[in-house]
Amino acid sequence: MSDRGRIAPTRVNLLRARKQLTQVEKGAELVRRKREALVGELFRLARPAMGARTEIARQATKAYPSLLEALAAQGRSGTRALAWPGRTVSITVRPGFVWGIPVAEIVDREPVRRTMEARGTTPEGSGAAVRTAVEFETLVELLIDAAAREQQIQRLGEAVARSTRQLRTLEQRIEPALRSRIAWVRSTLDEREREEHVRLKHLRRRTGGA
Repeated sequence: MSDRGRIAPTRVNLLRARKQLTQVEKGAELVRRKREALVGELFRLARPAMGARTEIARQATKAYPSLLEALAAQGRSGTRALAWPGRTVSITVRPGFVWGIPVAEIVDREPVRRTMEARGTTPEGSGAAVRTAVEFETLVELLIDAAAREQQIQRLGEAVARSTRQLRTLEQRIEPALRSRIAWVRSTLDEREREEHVRLKHLRRRTGGA
């Protein structure tokens, strides 16, 4: 949208627009630096996250076939018995911030894998169901350990996208609009000065001729 008709082409507005442009340029630079820092942090977390996802996928390919084997050998009731007794796994989470973005970090957790005594079975009684329980408990541990990192990656990714939108708005909309306003006001003022100069020159000529 053109500034014509909305603002007066005065020197005050010219100075104001130049000040706003300086602020926008500084703001864009800050957003650009923040985005670069966020991208760097995102890449730092991405490699271990990819390794964790690979390990989770590998463990899942071991756990689910083991479950089918246990169901075939001991049935649903025999397999479900290994889940008893029920329990709550305690996890200690520490809140933190990365460039002002709230994130969480797991600093401590109880082991998910149970000992044979805690499972309530004997070595002689262990079989496919016990192996299945161990495989899934290992899978749960991997998922818990990866959860905080995945949340950090998600929030960092959202912050990078948000910073990119902000930077695009500043560089492609606000900054060009201010530059256009400055050019128009300056051109209008220059034109007025030329007209005033011509008018004064003509007035002097007439006065001198009088």
